[in-house]
Amino acid sequence: MRSFSTIGHALVFERHGVPENVLAFREVVVPDANTLGPHEILVGMLAAPINPSDVNTVEGRYPLLPALPAVGGHEGVGKVLAVGSEVSRMGVGDHVVPLASKQGTWRSHAVFEERSWARVPQQLPLSILSCLTINPPTALCLLRDFVALRPGDVVIQNGASSAVGQYVIQLAHHWGLRTVNIVRDREPEARAALEASLRAQGATEVVTLHQLRALFAAGGLPAPKLGLDCVGGEAAGAVIKALAPGGTMVTYGAMSKQPLTAPASSLIFKDVSLRGFWLSGAYSQRPPEEKEALISCVADLFKDKVLQPTPVQCVPLSEFHNALKKVQAGGAKVVLSCDADDAF
Repeated sequence: MRSFSTIGHALVFERHGVPENVLAFREVVVPDANTLGPHEILVGMLAAPINPSDVNTVEGRYPLLPALPAVGGHEGVGKVLAVGSEVSRMGVGDHVVPLASKQGTWRSHAVFEERSWARVPQQLPLSILSCLTINPPTALCLLRDFVALRPGDVVIQNGASSAVGQYVIQLAHHWGLRTVNIVRDREPEARAALEASLRAQGATEVVTLHQLRALFAAGGLPAPKLGLDCVGGEAAGAVIKALAPGGTMVTYGAMSKQPLTAPASSLIFKDVSLRGFWLSGAYSQRPPEEKEALISCVADLFKDKVLQPTPVQCVPLSEFHNALKKVQAGGAKVVLSCDADDAF
């Protein structure tokens, strides 16, 4: 078996705090392939995004926290460099993605348990594979697992310009569902560009909170059976008010950091249901094969062009301070290139 004992790199934090202050770019020893356990794989990481959950983990504000010191990153894609004697689901050269959280993907190399990773199609670009396991499957589960929807039904969501929001639009359009998409107020030119982008992906309506009431008063659309909330506060209340009697709102984020506001009249007189969804929690107690099947389904949706990727911007792992500034500035998803030879 080829030996890979050399020096790699990782973004490590020894205490929780502001990522810019506590993350450090460290040299780490890459394990020798000959020392792998029977069910272990040596992975060379290729790319890993910076997600809100990653930032929250470094800050110590996430439900799933690794033991310290830790390597950042829950999501990413790597290449299998070596396998243990009893590894059967993947081989050297395969591209793989994590099935579980707390894998520590912001690094160049690591040894993982085979059961915590899944093989993915190599024909998909790294820009898709690196962001495959959180946002697209979240969108799929939100539309699939809470309300039995039929073609023509209406789904309303806030945070529609987010990655999950855009994947919801694309999937809903593919399944014949209509979407009402709430976005923040913007300057006219930026608003027009965003609306054009979302409509090109299949959005039925794109509105601000102030435009929402007039939309349904006009009577052109039936009340939504399903509402999706990733903002909280006033934006969540607007989704609840718009729901049809017996409708369901699913909260999967709280970007405003404001408490969810639920009108009592909607609960009493319309019997709406309020649910929550967290992908990591939903699959944490299930067999890894179920998460693997979900990821495989999402990969097929990309291969079949049902899903189109949201934009990303690539930054070398060593330039993580610049990457964090780009995250704070907003815009395209920031993806860390963990191997200069495989940057995209």
